Amino acid sequence: MKYVLNKAYGGFHLPTEYCDLCECGRYDYGEEERTDPTLIKMVEEGCDNPDLMVVEIPENATDWEVVEYDGWENIICVVDGKIRHL
Repeated sequence: MKYVLNKAYGGFHLPTEYCDLCECGRYDYGEEERTDPTLIKMVEEGCDNPDLMVVEIPENATDWEVVEYDGWENIICVVDGKIRHL
């Protein structure tokens, strides 16, 4: 599963010109909307926000969680009984 992370301090935000294109129409996506295919495509194609990054959560991950510090996000997941950081 692909997921959009914020890779800068200050929190997740999407340039306003892209908000209307995504399903929720907001610039401050919650965790549920970070798998929006339109959002993922925009970030992968370079949506004028270099702070956003698409990561692939392995299909065989038995558990995963977004860990955030002052806006900077990472994903920790469990794959084959081992902890991985994305």
